[in-house]
Amino acid sequence: MKSKTVAETAVVMTQAMGPQEINPAGNVHGGVIMKLIDTAGAVTAVRHARTNAVTASIDRVDFLYPAFSGDLVTFKASINLVGKTSMEIGVRVESENLFTGEVRHTASAYLTYVALDKSGRPTRVPELILETEDDHRRHLQAEKRRENRLRAKKERDGN
Repeated sequence: MKSKTVAETAVVMTQAMGPQEINPAGNVHGGVIMKLIDTAGAVTAVRHARTNAVTASIDRVDFLYPAFSGDLVTFKASINLVGKTSMEIGVRVESENLFTGEVRHTASAYLTYVALDKSGRPTRVPELILETEDDHRRHLQAEKRRENRLRAKKERDGN
């Protein structure tokens, strides 16, 4: 199993938003953004593991700025941390007004995926090679989030 760099599995997806994605407030519906966040994250996880991967949890989704009909929305996903069978993926969402060129940080999310073998059981994933300062910073932040997830799980399970 060959270790991989963050850059090898990173994904950039874009989608033009139309009237069908708009909520009654006139913004792109949050559920549309969340679905595309999960899609970008899942593609990144599968690229890293080269096997099926399922969403195990979403740590958080922060909506920072609305996207509108006509905006080009970009989803930038990359791996922050790998465990034995799991991967934390960070997704940054930006929306661009195609007429003015203004780009806004629309949302950020952290998701955990588990790699599955052909029988549907968790399977090992390749190690992650950290190359850049950003890779190292994101990895350290992800380790803290993982500790918090594990602590919360213990509390939830009564351990």
